Amino acid sequence: MTIQDLKGKRAIITGGSNGIGEAVVIQLLNDGAQVASLDLVEPKASRGDAFFHANLSTAEDIARGTELAISHLGGVDILVNVVGGSNVPAGGPMMLEDSHWQSSFDLNLFPAVRMDRMVLPHMIRQRAGAIVHITSIARHLPLPESLLAYGAAKAALANYSKGLATYYAPMGIRVNAIAPGFIETAGSRKLVAEMAKASGQDFETTRTGLMNMLGGIPLGHPGTPADIGHMVSFLVSERASFITGVEYMVDGGTRPTL
Repeated sequence: MTIQDLKGKRAIITGGSNGIGEAVVIQLLNDGAQVASLDLVEPKASRGDAFFHANLSTAEDIARGTELAISHLGGVDILVNVVGGSNVPAGGPMMLEDSHWQSSFDLNLFPAVRMDRMVLPHMIRQRAGAIVHITSIARHLPLPESLLAYGAAKAALANYSKGLATYYAPMGIRVNAIAPGFIETAGSRKLVAEMAKASGQDFETTRTGLMNMLGGIPLGHPGTPADIGHMVSFLVSERASFITGVEYMVDGGTRPTL
């Protein structure tokens, strides 16, 4: 489904092989953009984008992959930093060692910082560009049982995103963030399964418990990756030309405060 007119736009997506990242790739392709995606694993099916293998938790792979993507596209107008996630054990704060904290920031903050640093010189030269960072409502609603390090890293990403937006707005570059709530992806299902194993509960009970820990979902169901893809497409389009420095909640009404 076409949402915006992005014909002629050149977009790079990180973490584009599955879940939210894949939904963003597909939506931007549907809207006419030329897309290059970077990820550790290759997408399972052909989609029409150019794929470049990169371990996005390392500076070396980000530099190499981004240079290849920009060369392929002939420039860059859009960057969507999706890559992220949690790979630390559940069980509370005392389970987290220094290595867990470091890996959370390596996966959820530094890829965006490094990618932005690679593409910003191109956007500055053309006095135009749109960047979107995918944060999380976990930064507003800490879950100390399982997502404390993840939420802290996403909070850092949101703070960084706001500062970047303020600094580069006079150069015609817009930076926004999207904080998804409970989105049903393979990754979220894996997290629920790990939490279920740690607590000794079944999958559905744990899933419901996680939704309740977040404060519930007033709309009554988790979101889909396509919901985030639609929002990204709007934010990088000309229809959002006067929007920068904002973090949008896409959470079905979960977050109870303004």
